Amino acid sequence: MSEASLNTPERSAGVQRVTAELAALGHPHTPVMLSDAARTAQQAADALGVSLGQIAKSIIFRRKNHPSGDVAAVLVITSGDLRVDEKKVQAIVCAEGGKLGRADADFVKTKTGFSIGGVSPLAHATPPVTLIDAQLFRFGEIWAAAGHPHGVFRLSPSDLQTLTGAPVHDVTAAPPAEPTPP
Repeated sequence: MSEASLNTPERSAGVQRVTAELAALGHPHTPVMLSDAARTAQQAADALGVSLGQIAKSIIFRRKNHPSGDVAAVLVITSGDLRVDEKKVQAIVCAEGGKLGRADADFVKTKTGFSIGGVSPLAHATPPVTLIDAQLFRFGEIWAAAGHPHGVFRLSPSDLQTLTGAPVHDVTAAPPAEPTPP
């Protein structure tokens, strides 16, 4: 990552919350601000000069019809090069009859305190149900959003598990099969 790709504009309230949470938890790396927005995993990977899989993307779902009556945010943190299998996530976090749905921008902002494109794995307005995908453990170093589309922070998959207290599961879809030659 080149130093030219980083800057230090005034940090948003979201980045300040993440910075404070990381410090409180004793994490050695503080958020850095990229000069360009990293709203997608690919943009973040390009800006940081790392592989797409090293981006810990945060996907928020909406859990509905739970026996407790809650409508909870479900945060799935997975590698940027993989897709989440919603059926796997639903089987883990929804009781019988419960459903998992897409979360719109208002739901994400209300539940997490972050806008889409900058959802951090920690320092949420309301703690979500969180799952970490096992595929992140393919990497020694990963990068996660730090509460703003320009903000990211460095950590290891083990750090992610320690910082969030979230369980690790297989929650990604199998990659498409390679076509067989005729």
